[in-house]
Amino acid sequence: MGKIADAMRETLNTRLAPTRLDIVDESDRHSGHSGAREGGESHFVVTIESAAFEGLKALARQRLVYGLLDAQLKGPVHALSLRLRAPGEA
Repeated sequence: MGKIADAMRETLNTRLAPTRLDIVDESDRHSGHSGAREGGESHFVVTIESAAFEGLKALARQRLVYGLLDAQLKGPVHALSLRLRAPGEA
């Protein structure tokens, strides 16, 4: 992974203590499209399973993650697809 993905991973691990964290850079699938950057790291799919999501509805979970990744979303990250669940959720 690259610098941006590593920074996202560090933040999410520290703040959410996930039992699962997958970060996939899909930037190559968006080459030539709006927001695509030379060298990638502009489009990500992030899957997180964390007890921090227990009792939160989908929108609250998304807002929590967007808030944690605010610096990346204001800068190099153009698109972020989130899959968020609490432990035991399908």
